[in-house]
Amino acid sequence: MPLHPIAEGVRNYRLATGFTPLYTMSVDEARRADRETEAAIWDWIKQPEEVFDLDVAGPAGPLSLRVYRPVSHSDSPLPVLVYFFGGGFVVGSLDTSEAMCRALSSMVPCVVVAVGYRLAPENPFPAAVDDCYAAVKWLADHASQLGADSARIAVAGDSNGGTLAAAVSLMARDDDGPSISAQVLIYPAMRHGSATKSMRDNTDPMFFNAHSTAWFWNLYLADPADGESPYASPLNATDHSGLPAALMMTAEFCPLQDEGEAYADALARAGVPVEYRPYSGLPHGFLAMASVLDTARDALDVIGDFLRRRLG
Repeated sequence: MPLHPIAEGVRNYRLATGFTPLYTMSVDEARRADRETEAAIWDWIKQPEEVFDLDVAGPAGPLSLRVYRPVSHSDSPLPVLVYFFGGGFVVGSLDTSEAMCRALSSMVPCVVVAVGYRLAPENPFPAAVDDCYAAVKWLADHASQLGADSARIAVAGDSNGGTLAAAVSLMARDDDGPSISAQVLIYPAMRHGSATKSMRDNTDPMFFNAHSTAWFWNLYLADPADGESPYASPLNATDHSGLPAALMMTAEFCPLQDEGEAYADALARAGVPVEYRPYSGLPHGFLAMASVLDTARDALDVIGDFLRRRLG
């Protein structure tokens, strides 16, 4: 279907104001531009009662976490959602996932813990995956300190954050690590070097596109051969059985749509409960439009409903 009118409006605004794709910038320039476009807090969401940062031991030193605790009328421990922000492994921060984490904390409700993992190219693969897995292991051991239940842990992320959620789920299974109840994968990259139809078709410089994908992968991988690892490219795993129940979301005008759909298919074939939600007429990153796009709000409701059902 054609591009949604609101997304078309975003595209027209970018054309009129001289939007510059991140892949044409230096890494430092891209990070500054990304910080300048951080999403505002969604004012229709009931805000968490408590938000605070803490550092825990990570694979290469202190690892920063941001904790969101919802308003609760019960003394019972809450489930915990570990959230990995998007940004192609290169840009993004705890601040860029603020709106999403606040929303999910209240909507589920659950304790949300966002992970400030190391970024490439300074820290290439597998640094981000190692940090994210270390955070999940820490929470499995210390969830009670946050008023959370270590028996009800889910992982989630958007864009490369979804890639990390899938990779951490694989790593936890392979390592006989913490039990993960659910994974939410929002328009993730699932395979380095994909040459799918959606990758070929989506080259519009006004949105995240195939050139963006290649630029981020090139910075994330110190050696292209590292992209063969299933912890970099979850579609490359030889076995997808025994993984957490999954919610996969893709967007029609996104180069990653086909590999997201392929991963949902791989999970289903392996007997993993999976819910696949493709969103027509929308680009990569459409959830950031939730202030003006009803479909994005509906997608947030889908995520909240999935997590409530899977976390109990």
